[in-house]
Amino acid sequence: MICYFSGTGNSAYAAQRIGRLTGMEVLDLFERIRDQDYSPLQASQPWVIVTPTYAWRIPRIVSEWLEKTPLTGNSKIYFVMTCGGSIGNAGAYLEKLCERKKMDYQGCFPIVMPENYIAMFSTPAPEEAEKQLAAASPVIEQAAESIKKGECFPELPRTMKDKLNSGIVNDLFYPMFVHAKRFTATDACVSCGQCVRGCPLKNVKLEAGHPVWGSDCTHCMACISRCPMEAIEYGKHTQGLPRYTCPESR
Repeated sequence: MICYFSGTGNSAYAAQRIGRLTGMEVLDLFERIRDQDYSPLQASQPWVIVTPTYAWRIPRIVSEWLEKTPLTGNSKIYFVMTCGGSIGNAGAYLEKLCERKKMDYQGCFPIVMPENYIAMFSTPAPEEAEKQLAAASPVIEQAAESIKKGECFPELPRTMKDKLNSGIVNDLFYPMFVHAKRFTATDACVSCGQCVRGCPLKNVKLEAGHPVWGSDCTHCMACISRCPMEAIEYGKHTQGLPRYTCPESR
């Protein structure tokens, strides 16, 4: 079974493609994470977790869901991580997670996709995003082929920089940067509620017709990227930047 979490669509696209190429069932984890649903899942085929990369590791909300949810049936588990450039030393932490769950770790596979972390980086224009998606297509096919054959993903080299990024940088990144304090809504907001419905942590509410953010944020960028009016900003950094959602996952 393929289980995926996606904020702006990159991981959804990769999961859906792998599902079509392998014939495996695909499950969107959004509702389960949002509702804190940790009820057991069962599959006769290997498990494939498709997730974005947050600060060179899988998102903490995905890690928490995996820790708490029994995955029964097949004990083999693959990880596919979409990223803007590198997944660092994420595999080392996934190996430990699998040890705790007594599951057979089959490796971690990075897929470089268009940059979607608009809070810190520049997102691509549509034409550039299409080129990057086209370049990602054969890499997704490679991951699917390994899964179909039952082969472990190739082991990735791990540099000291990778270890630092996935270790101390990740540890510092969450408390220092992952919060919703800089999200605001402009007068272009039409009170459609898309930001409320798209938040996996129920962290956005409408008050007097405008979104208000709470203290529980994972920086998935769903609210700002999926706003149909581009009415949400993250400080001054996002002003004038194109909003990115994966066109192939819509």
